[in-house]
Amino acid sequence: MPAGALRRLAVPAGLLAAVAAAFAYVGAVDPNRPGHYPACPLLSLAGLYCPGCGGLRGAHALVHGDFAAALRDNAAAFVGYPLLAALWTVWVVRAVRGRPLRIDPSPAQLWTAGALLLLFTVVRNLPFGGWLHP
Repeated sequence: MPAGALRRLAVPAGLLAAVAAAFAYVGAVDPNRPGHYPACPLLSLAGLYCPGCGGLRGAHALVHGDFAAALRDNAAAFVGYPLLAALWTVWVVRAVRGRPLRIDPSPAQLWTAGALLLLFTVVRNLPFGGWLHP
């Protein structure tokens, strides 16, 4: 592989290493046991689940191969992980080919993503959304 391609892969490789280290840490240090991670401020102060609530527990379950628990702990993160992995893969392929990664979502796509995340957050805090509680 040419030196230019290796240089272009430095940032994606660094990001992969950082994400792998974070998942390894969360896999080793159980977030289900108190005292290792800070509590969610929104949950502590208002009693509401934010979109990230259960994310650490879901990542821990995912590292240990418990996909049902990962989905139950934070469905949005569970869906987001493969999407981010696919985006990272496209980034690497484009870097090897010497083409930059251009992410230029339209305003409609951004609003749709925001609306879906807001809907997830609202539904998980309603009585009938108990199945989305972490």
